[in-house]
Amino acid sequence: MTDSVTKVKIPLLELRKLGCERDERLLFAELDLQLYPGDVVQIGGPNGAGKTTLLRALAGISTDYLGQILYADQRLPEAAWEFAGDSLYLGHLPGIKKALTPAENLAWYQAQSGAAIAVNDALAAVGLYGYEDTPCYQLSAGQLRRVALARLHLSRARIWILDEPFTAIDKLGVSQLETLIAQQSAKGGVVILTSHQDLTLPQLRMVNLQDYQPARAGDKTNDDLGGLTSDGAYHG
Repeated sequence: MTDSVTKVKIPLLELRKLGCERDERLLFAELDLQLYPGDVVQIGGPNGAGKTTLLRALAGISTDYLGQILYADQRLPEAAWEFAGDSLYLGHLPGIKKALTPAENLAWYQAQSGAAIAVNDALAAVGLYGYEDTPCYQLSAGQLRRVALARLHLSRARIWILDEPFTAIDKLGVSQLETLIAQQSAKGGVVILTSHQDLTLPQLRMVNLQDYQPARAGDKTNDDLGGLTSDGAYHG
C-alpha cells in the first residue's frame, strides 16, 4: 500500500506583511495576499491609499517597501529576472511613443515576447484595424490606450499587473477587456488590477487597502488631546 502524498499548492505571487510608503508616509502595512493560477484580484481604496504604489512595487519599478514579495516561492528581487519574463505591467500612462505608429510601437514587444500572433492582428483585436500605420500623435486618448492594451494579446506572461486599464475606453472596449482578463484567468494566469470600473467577472476578488491603513500618529482623539475642545480650552 502506497502512502498518499498531499502536494502543497504554491502561490504564483505572494505578498507577506507588505507595506509601502510615499513621501515618508506609510500608506498601508501588514498586507498578506496569495494569488494562485486563475486568480483575478482588484485592488481598491480611496485616492491616496497606495493602489498605484503597490502595483509599482509588484512590477519591480519600486523596491522601497516593507515585507516580502514572492514569485513562485522565490523572493524578489532575487528572482527579478525570472519574474520580469513572466509578468506584464501596464501603468496609468499608455507608454506609447507618439512619433511612431501603433505597429512600430508594438513590433519590439512582439519580438521580445515571442508571440505567435501578428502585430496587426493584435491591433485589430482591440478595434484598431486600419490604424496600424497612423502616427500615434493623431490618435485619441482612447485609441492610445487600446494600443497599450494590444500588448495583452501579444503577451505570454502569466502575471498581468494592470493600473486602471479601463481608462478612456468605451463600453465595448470594457467588455472586450473583461473577456480578455477572463481568458487569462482560464489559462491559469493571474491578474491584479486597479479600476474604478464595476467589473462583472465571477472569479474577481476584492482587496481594499483602506483595511490595511496603519495608525496615524496625527489621528488623535479628544482623550489623546487631554480634553481639548473646539474652543481650545482645556477640560482635563
